[in-house]
Parts: sequence; C-alpha cells; structure tokens
Amino acid sequence: MSLLEPEILSVTETTRQIKNLIEANFPYTWVIGEISNCTVARSGHIYLTLKDDNAQLRAVIWKRTASRLKFQIEDGMEVVAAGPIELYQARGTYQLNIEQLLPQGVGALELAFRQMQEKLAAEGLFNPEHKQPIPRFPRKIALVTSPTSAAVRDMLQVITRRWKAADIVIVPVAVQGEGAAEQIAAGIEVAAQLPGVDTIITGRGGGSLEDLWAFNEEVVARAIFDCTIPIISAVGHEIDISIADLVADRRALTPSEAAELAVPLQTDVLATLSHWRGQLATNLKQRARQIRLQLDSLAGRPALTRPMDLIHNRASQLDELDRRLKRSTRELVSRLQSETRHLASSLEALSPLKVLSRGYSITRRGAESKASTPEIVKSVDQLQPGDTITTKLSDGSITSQVQELHPDPEEAS
Repeated sequence: MSLLEPEILSVTETTRQIKNLIEANFPYTWVIGEISNCTVARSGHIYLTLKDDNAQLRAVIWKRTASRLKFQIEDGMEVVAAGPIELYQARGTYQLNIEQLLPQGVGALELAFRQMQEKLAAEGLFNPEHKQPIPRFPRKIALVTSPTSAAVRDMLQVITRRWKAADIVIVPVAVQGEGAAEQIAAGIEVAAQLPGVDTIITGRGGGSLEDLWAFNEEVVARAIFDCTIPIISAVGHEIDISIADLVADRRALTPSEAAELAVPLQTDVLATLSHWRGQLATNLKQRARQIRLQLDSLAGRPALTRPMDLIHNRASQLDELDRRLKRSTRELVSRLQSETRHLASSLEALSPLKVLSRGYSITRRGAESKASTPEIVKSVDQLQPGDTITTKLSDGSITSQVQELHPDPEEAS
C-alpha cells in the first residue's frame, strides 16, 4: 500500500478505536448538569439526560447503583454525577455510566430526608389525630434497639430506677448499616404482638446522619404508623430529628428521656397516694363528725325522747278524723235521701197514671194486644163509625165500638 493511500477502517474498528480513546481519556468523570428525560425501566435501571445551556449527555444508572440512592431523582434537578464514560458500539453512542450522584447545593441525605418528610406529611402520617396516648402506668415495655448499645443500658437503668412495677423485654435489632431499617420495622411488629406489651420504645444513641439513617427509612415510618401499641421514638441527641420521631406517638430527645416519658417516678406516685390517703382520712373524719351531730340533733327530738306522746297525739288525730268521716257520711246519706224523695215526687207528678186518677182517660184505636200498641186517638177525624176503640182508665180499660161521631163545632171552625 502506498504511503499516500488512506487507511480505511471498518465501522466496527472505527467505533472500537473511538471507544478505547474515550474510555481511556474519561475513566472516571465528574459532570454537573440538569436532569431531563428521566425514565425508570422495569428492570430497575434509570435512563436520563444531563444537560446545560449548550449540550446534552446521555447517562444511565444501573439497578445496583439506583437501589442505593437515598433521594428521589426527577427532571429539573441540578446534580453532580460521577462515573466512566462508555461507548455503546452497536449504536455508536456514548453515555455516562453514573456510579455516584449528588444533588447540587444540598447533601444527598438531607435532600432524601426532605423528600420523605414531604411525602409522608402529604399522606397525614404526622397528623396529631393519629397520635396514641402513652399509658400512665405501663405494665410491660418493649425496647426495640441494639441489645449491646449504651442506649439500651441507659433506658434499663432509668426504667428500673423510676418504676419497678414494669416488666421490660428487649427486641434486638441492628440500628445502623445495611438492612437495619428492615430489622427495626420487623422488630416493631414483633413487639406489638408480644403478650402484655402496652408501650414500645425504639431508638439509639447519637451518631452521624449516615449512622442514624435507618430511622429515616420509609419502612420504619410505616411500621410505626401501623402499630397499635403507643411508640416513643428516641433517635440520637437533642439536635437530631428523624422521620421516626415525626411519626411516633411521642418523641424523646434522648433514649434516657424516652425512658422517663414511658414511666412515672415511683416516689412521686407513692407521695401522691399518701396525700390522697391523708385527704381521704380527713374527709371521713369530717363526715363522721357531721353524722354524729345529726344523730345528736335527732336524739333530742320528742319523737325519740317521748315516743308515746307522739303515738297518743296521732291516735287522737285518727279518732277525730274517724268522727268527721262518720258525720260526713251521715250528712251525705241524708242529703241523697232527700234528693231521691224530691225526684220521686217529681216523677210521680209527671206520671200519666196520676193524670188518669183525676178522671182523665187515654183512647186508642183498636183493641190492645201483646203484639202491638194501638194508635192514640187525638181527634174524631181519626175514627169512623164501627171502629173498635180501647179506653184506658186509672184502674183498667174499656173496649167499645164507635156508634156516632160528633165533632166539636168550635174546633171545626
């Protein structure tokens, strides 16, 4: 081949050389840009584009790296991404294989905390109406924490010193590192199912944000929210606050304070009982004195000092009432008898028989019978010669036949 002839490369060889050149010069690159076209595939890989005002760079976050991200990525977010730039020979395209991703201007964990806080707040997990009251006198307390930590020792000392009546059970879990959040959530579920447990404390001592991160995971927040037993959260020191603190029924600044919130001070309870015992004794004495005075007052009454006088008085009153009743009864009977005689005289005066005894009679047309009562004759116009009539007298009746009719001329006119 002549020196003047160009070297002709195949597409494969060309892209291979470009791949080697790019990957050799950009083995690990830090890139700042804005996320766009962010897509999460079913496989768990995340595909996106990093851009600025003048250019774009394709990028991918493989599933293994994506699962370790603490915050939710979205379009428009300014980030700093790091990883090797690789060329995909089949298509002749290059992309940034992101192995680290940091939000620009704020830490990744801080951003993740804000995102989780906003998400759970929107769902109402922090609302006061969901908070359960902590029992005033707990009988059995479950500690969901590391069994070898200083925090659990502090809680045990405080509880046993303040309130010896409570039983304590430790549910051992990891409080930091891989899988710690899942262990804490499972430990809360186990504690809620233990017989007799009426209070749960979960938490740990102080540490970095990374050390405390398990208590910011969603799985722990939902386990606390779903728990039917009241939960006190104590994560870190006074300046630390976690998602678990926000969801829990009560937040304590430290594990020791959580123990103090969980149980009363036994000496205070005994002092209160002693106070009420003394108050009760005083009240009983006062009441007994009042009753004694009332009894003394009753004892001086005539009913108790001279009971026979009261009986004689009541007997005299009964005798007087008996006399009044008899007199009233006689007067009532006499009045009723007089009224009855008056009514009888009035009825007798109105009786037709009384009228007949004075010479009057009642004439009826026809003969009397048991089957019917003849019509009373009030006018001669009701009769005809030959009619049978019955005349009722005071001492009997007469049946006769009409021979002649003689109308009264004056009545006729």
